[in-house]
Amino acid sequence: MLGFHVSSIKILSLSFRPIIIRNMKFPPFLVLLTILFLNTDFSIAQNTSAKLTKIITEVQDHKDYDKEEFPLGLFTKEFYRRESVFALETLKELETIQKKELNQTEQLSLELLKFKLQETVDFYKFEAYLNPLLSDAGFHLSLPYQVRDLANYEQVKSYLNKLNAIPVYVDQHLALLREGIEKGITQPKVIFKGYEATYNDQIVKNAKESYYFSPFKNLPAMLSPQQKDSVLQAAEIAIDRNVIPQFKRIKKFFETEYLPKARSSIGVSEIPNGREYYQNRLNYYTTLNLTAEEIHQIGLEEVARINAEMKKIITEVNFDGSFDEFIAFLRTDDQFYATSAEELLKEARNISKKIDAQLPKFFKKLPRKPYGVAPVPDAIAPKYTTGRYISAQDETQPGYYWVNTYDLPSRPLYVLPSLTAHEAVPGHHLQISLNRELGDSIPQFRQNFYLSAYGEGWGLYSEFLAEEMGIYTTPYELFGKLTYEQWRACRLVVDTGIHALGWTREQAVDFLRSNTALSLHEINTETDRYISWPGQAVSYKIGEIKIRELRAKAEKELGSKFDIRDFHEVILGQGTVTLTIMEELVNDYIQKTLIGI
Repeated sequence: MLGFHVSSIKILSLSFRPIIIRNMKFPPFLVLLTILFLNTDFSIAQNTSAKLTKIITEVQDHKDYDKEEFPLGLFTKEFYRRESVFALETLKELETIQKKELNQTEQLSLELLKFKLQETVDFYKFEAYLNPLLSDAGFHLSLPYQVRDLANYEQVKSYLNKLNAIPVYVDQHLALLREGIEKGITQPKVIFKGYEATYNDQIVKNAKESYYFSPFKNLPAMLSPQQKDSVLQAAEIAIDRNVIPQFKRIKKFFETEYLPKARSSIGVSEIPNGREYYQNRLNYYTTLNLTAEEIHQIGLEEVARINAEMKKIITEVNFDGSFDEFIAFLRTDDQFYATSAEELLKEARNISKKIDAQLPKFFKKLPRKPYGVAPVPDAIAPKYTTGRYISAQDETQPGYYWVNTYDLPSRPLYVLPSLTAHEAVPGHHLQISLNRELGDSIPQFRQNFYLSAYGEGWGLYSEFLAEEMGIYTTPYELFGKLTYEQWRACRLVVDTGIHALGWTREQAVDFLRSNTALSLHEINTETDRYISWPGQAVSYKIGEIKIRELRAKAEKELGSKFDIRDFHEVILGQGTVTLTIMEELVNDYIQKTLIGI
């Protein structure tokens, strides 16, 4: 839009003759007032845009802590208080901005920044920082993610600094956990079965046996022999003094302080302010305003629908037996399981390449960032989920699709196509990498922004998309796709059952066992995950339902004008958004396509 400027000299020289535009006569002062109005309106929009840009820049430049002093991050109560105060003050500033005076991208940035800042406020309000543990994650289980190949000397020094920062990192978290114990904010004791491996496996006799030493076994070739010798010596000292002893401290803390005082109840509603906190988590993880009862009912309806589809496949393969017997057959027949970790990884890589070849048919833009397929590190594998996507930490690294090769009899091959589509492409790797590659078209805070309803909803939708790509080649793989979808539908029932409706762990396990073909090991690890991470598990299905609902609407209203590549561009083109914003974007796309814009 162009601005208009009318000088005082020109105003004085205007005659009173009417101005003719397209055979229509207008008084000169009416034309002048219109020009002035447009100019004023444009100036207001410019000022509002500049104000938003200023606030976004302040948020992005906000120095929350000294990263050189705390290479692993700062985790203190005072830190979370300061961040909450900053977020509240910024939210007040954002409330003064008139949304209608911004362009579309700016409007999205405004809403997303509000959402992000509100989560910072809520995190402090509900004292969530006092509970930095999950059944398959936690403060000490975040450390293995720092173990990466080292490409240059700067990365070597950075990694050494992180190893030497572990004592302070542990100090900070133990202080938070001890306050949590005093306030009754702990995880349930039941989720910690087998948890001792998370610290015992890191307590080794010498530094070279440590998982944290592994990056030093293949140092960058550019290092001189003297540098390599110096680095290896520093590495051994760091691990002997600052890594192994800290895991001994963690072991002592868990076994003598935390576990004896962990709560016996499993629902988060049982902790102080738990019911309000759970509703807050549902709002955050779905980005919608749904009650636990509403989500529970959606889950029951989805479970019934998917069960009917699963039974059709059982009939198709001429299985002679009940639904439960078919599930038992899938869980126990050797044909469905790899005999070695390498076989499982090779199959995952093979499926990945098959999907890669299909991507141009479905997407206009593909990410530049490549990805690898690797096993979940042994240090965290026993309690870890079946697979996960790990983003690149810098420009020298790829993303990684991690496949859990622990306990092979619990890793069926018939679910591997679904897992691959979800974690690698067209799922998390494609979505997250494209988000980060949007560059200057969106503010920096949005390039690394992640919301489960969007990201996990996209991941589950990708499993559906893989069927259109022809990736499922047998009825059993299609059944695997359905059992993974059913798994996510069951989460709606189980998560709300545990945290709002008083379910026991046994009820949750029985529901998953009766309705999915997941292995019993997976069912148990997943149940513990839902207990320890209230609300997050419902985001997958809620997000996927919304994406498929919007696609069906676009297909119906656009008919022959519908283009799957255009639709995916709308879903992915602005990066991570809330489901409400996603719906607005799709509705706008439909209207513009109908009128030919």
